[in-house]
Amino acid sequence: MAPTPAIMFQGTGSDVGKSLIVAGLARAFTRRGLAVRPFKPQNMSNNAAVTADGGEIGRAQALQARACGIAPRSDMNPVLLKPQSDTGAQLIVQGKVDGTVSARDYRALAPALLPRVLESFRHLRDGADLVLVEGAGSPAEINLRAGDIANMGFAEAADLAVVLIGDIDRGGVIASLIGTMDLLAASERRRVRGFVVNKFRGDASLFDDGLRAITGRTGVPALGVVPWFAEASRLPAEDAAGLDSRSFSGAAAATGRRLEIAVPRLPRIANFDDLDPLAAEPGVRLRLMAPGRALPGDADLILLPGSKATLADLAALRAEGWDVDIAAHVRRGGRVLGLCGGYQMLGVRVADPEGVEGAPGEAPGLGLLDVETVLSPSKVLRPVSARDSRSGAPVRGYEMHMGRTAGPATARPLLMLDGRPEGAESACGRIAGCYLHGLLASDDYRRAFLRSLGGSASDVAFDAGVDATLDRLADHLAAAIDLERVLEIARGN
Repeated sequence: MAPTPAIMFQGTGSDVGKSLIVAGLARAFTRRGLAVRPFKPQNMSNNAAVTADGGEIGRAQALQARACGIAPRSDMNPVLLKPQSDTGAQLIVQGKVDGTVSARDYRALAPALLPRVLESFRHLRDGADLVLVEGAGSPAEINLRAGDIANMGFAEAADLAVVLIGDIDRGGVIASLIGTMDLLAASERRRVRGFVVNKFRGDASLFDDGLRAITGRTGVPALGVVPWFAEASRLPAEDAAGLDSRSFSGAAAATGRRLEIAVPRLPRIANFDDLDPLAAEPGVRLRLMAPGRALPGDADLILLPGSKATLADLAALRAEGWDVDIAAHVRRGGRVLGLCGGYQMLGVRVADPEGVEGAPGEAPGLGLLDVETVLSPSKVLRPVSARDSRSGAPVRGYEMHMGRTAGPATARPLLMLDGRPEGAESACGRIAGCYLHGLLASDDYRRAFLRSLGGSASDVAFDAGVDATLDRLADHLAAAIDLERVLEIARGN
């Protein structure tokens, strides 16, 4: 039997829109009745998701699985690198922690991972009608070509045709597409069967001469020019690279006062899609505070997000003076919420005796919750259901952490999670934290929480909104890209 049709989408660089295009195409082809599966051989991101089989993958692949109408599986992203420092990352292989590696060590290790990557790819092909494969970064990074398993190295090993995506919004798209093709080996160039120009603003017909120039220089046909998709910020971002251009002010303006929620942007911020439900609220102004800026004194809430390196981010928080800002906020009667790594920081001590995040060590926490955290190599990965201890509102989310937190404040749990207490609150009730990601995506809980801050309830249905945005993205791409040609290429034509 012929293998299941598959096609790979590579980009001229990072953040050109590969993940979004694959998600939109996944929804478009799924609506045609095809059993579509997303796949990314190698990803580098601290925005991750728990899978149905008890592993973890990049958040972008979980979104793409959702676009396909299926639960995420570890095989969809068999190699995930989660940066913990400028030179090292936690390595996840087929959903499970496989140690910590430096950038140099990973380059030597990557070729040995290719058989497991191909194994996951074969698993996904079974029972599917179409597999949409996403590359990482750019295939033009020829200094990384030896041992590559993310782009052309995988395309050649799996014998896949490639579509190349360029981002016109950043400028230089003609040079980036032609230059990328010029840097590929002859066998790699033959795999590129089409190109897409993404993020175009204005009248796309004005770029017709540009398309002809690219095709004339490369011999590769254009498959479409995709207009700017303004609703992209309503979907989870793949990694922190997108935070630089991401707007959290997409919600419609509310009448009256808006709640001010400030979030310090930590160097190793993780699972920051926890912020998206707040950004969707018309009564909330969410402010992601960059280094060098003080946390605002008029915030109704300071939210400490997840972190891939709690001790390092805690040190960075202090270096910015944000610990002083948080203490002043609390003295003024302000509220603080910590999620996962942010929850750990709120305690009196964080210890890493086994060097889970780097060199063994410990540091005092912010001292706002009477708890202590000890990091450990065993990783908790599980989807969970819970209820808010105050309102009784239902919550669904997931745990993803490598620490245990205990102390007197846990006698006042924030949640009852699968029948057990989870998280902690201060005696005054203004400081709270827990390990649950996805907490604020639960509509009833989020509404109760915003009311407790003095805000007004809204009718935002967050998860339904994500699905509606995926439908609009699918329509957007169907109008811009030759989907029939994409299918033909995937089928080997």
